Amino acid sequence: MLQRWLRWLLELHHPAPTWSEDERLAYQAQWLRWNYVVNVTEGAFWWFGMSFASATTILPLFVSKLTDSKLPLALIAALAAAGWPLPQLLTANLAERVIRKKAVVVNLGLFTERLPILCWPLAAWLATVSPWAALLLFLVTHAWLCLGGGVIATSWTDLVANCFPVALRGRMFGMMVVLGAGTGLAGAQLSRYLLAHYPFPFNFVYTFALAAVGIMISLLLLALTREPVDPRRKERQSHGEFFATLPQLLREDSNLRWFLAARLLMVAGGLGSGFLMVSAQERWQVPDATAATFTSAMLLGQVIGNLLCGFISDRRGHKLTLASGVTCSCLAYLLAAVAPDPRWYYAVYLLLGIGGGAFFVSGILMILELAIPERRPTYVGLVNTSLGLVGLLSPLLGAALAEVSYPLLFLAGATAYALGLAVFILKVREPRGATRDHAGA
Repeated sequence: MLQRWLRWLLELHHPAPTWSEDERLAYQAQWLRWNYVVNVTEGAFWWFGMSFASATTILPLFVSKLTDSKLPLALIAALAAAGWPLPQLLTANLAERVIRKKAVVVNLGLFTERLPILCWPLAAWLATVSPWAALLLFLVTHAWLCLGGGVIATSWTDLVANCFPVALRGRMFGMMVVLGAGTGLAGAQLSRYLLAHYPFPFNFVYTFALAAVGIMISLLLLALTREPVDPRRKERQSHGEFFATLPQLLREDSNLRWFLAARLLMVAGGLGSGFLMVSAQERWQVPDATAATFTSAMLLGQVIGNLLCGFISDRRGHKLTLASGVTCSCLAYLLAAVAPDPRWYYAVYLLLGIGGGAFFVSGILMILELAIPERRPTYVGLVNTSLGLVGLLSPLLGAALAEVSYPLLFLAGATAYALGLAVFILKVREPRGATRDHAGA
């Protein structure tokens, strides 16, 4: 019964199209403008929704109202860093065989990624009855949301690759987040008002309800995508056979190996992300509404980072933009380590936003250019699941360092970013030339 339901949900019962490659590319070109507008608008609503649920500001503040323990804060940071990438390698084998990626992203994504956030207003309301029940419900649904997004992520990246040619992807991602950060800035100001003018926990009930509205509208827009279905499908392969091919892939592709090593160090650099807002509250007793103001600074940084990365990467490749983003993240943690007052944190969050923009645009799209086209889900899954394992463990180390000293925690993050930057610059080759030759872009 479950298997039949999944086949229906993923539209596996529909026959594969009989398009030639020229017909597929013609369909892509025919709907390119439509898909550009739809996906950019979808991303704007996603970012609007998530501005009410920022994992670096709003969510740690909510949890800090429920418990004094640092462990739940570490879990939030770990899930934010690892939840999305961690399941991707487990789904890559299936993603390479599914013809219609949109069915996975929209139909399955409704249950795995969108429904959990509808529980967050209830979790906030539960705080009036039992803070521990509220904390448990929130952490379970937060894990569901983060891991559920990872389940569909390989199909989403393949959907993007199918809908947009190489020379347009960076600008599409950049404009998506620029508009999203613009709507997110408005959302951050609204969340600032709600947090300041309503008592706990009702301020979070309203804030999380608006987050759910934005997330669900983005799903409806994503469903409007016109997918140029690639009729090529990999032969059925068991999971054992699939995983047996991975060591050979790493041995044969040295650029992939070094890229993976550099990105692992970069992810380790974010071990203090869940403690920035809490450190500001504990060190300087900043009011709750400041969390929304810091969110605004981070969103402004994302506007700058995504706009620059989107346009530069389409022309110069992703190595330059990703290296620039890592540099900004390293500087952010150095500033946090030596900050004498909370005003410095505006620069910290601005730099983190710029770095986050580079990771979102170039961190995702560079993998697509490194990959053999027919094995894109495998490359994406291998890299991102590896990053997820490090992202899961590094915040736990961050929690231990936070018990000792916040400056020590932030210096450790800056050091990891600097090491990742060195490996990336010295060892990773820009793949753009090979991709252009292969794709005829």
